[in-house]
This record gives sequence, C-alpha cells and structure tokens, in this order.
Amino acid sequence: MKAQSVGIMGPALLLMGLLISVSAGGLLVIAQETSETVGKAIGAAIAVGVAGLGAGFAVGIGGAAVASAIVERREASGILLLIVILGEGIAIYGLLIALLIMLLL
Repeated sequence: MKAQSVGIMGPALLLMGLLISVSAGGLLVIAQETSETVGKAIGAAIAVGVAGLGAGFAVGIGGAAVASAIVERREASGILLLIVILGEGIAIYGLLIALLIMLLL
C-alpha cells in the first residue's frame, strides 16, 4: 500500500505542475509576452511541480504510517491525521511561492 501511494501521488502532482507550466507558457506565447514573463511562468510552474512532488511523498509515506498507527491506537487518530494535513500544506506553500513569483517579481 505504501509503495502504491508514493508511486501514484508524487508523479501525479508533479504532472499537474508541468501541465500548468505548459498551459501558462502557451498562453504567454499567444499573448506575445516578453521572455521575462515566460521565465516567471516556468519558474512558477517548477515551484508548483516540485512542491506537489514533495507533498505527494509526504502524504504517501505519512498516510501509510498514520493508517498503521491508527490500527494500533484508535484514540490518537485525530492527532495522527494532522501529519497528513501538514504534508498537504507543502503543496499550498508551493502555490503561494508561484503566486509571489508571478505577481511581485
């Protein structure tokens, strides 16, 4: 179970970031933007993709550990699920960095 979650979630989130970069790059080329703007779009897409990959690994490995820990100690399930929620926060941080790249730089 652990190998499947890591094997699916990480690349899926990375693929999402790469698709965002391709679509953002395509829209910028259509709008005939400068190379600086295209560079920002690629940098933002890399930020989302790498953060998504990290979140996928965190949720995959952490989720498997939490599932086995809940089987042993059912009363600690709320605290243990916090581990998975913190792993998802990594993807949100990547999205925030991408927004900062696009808007402020």
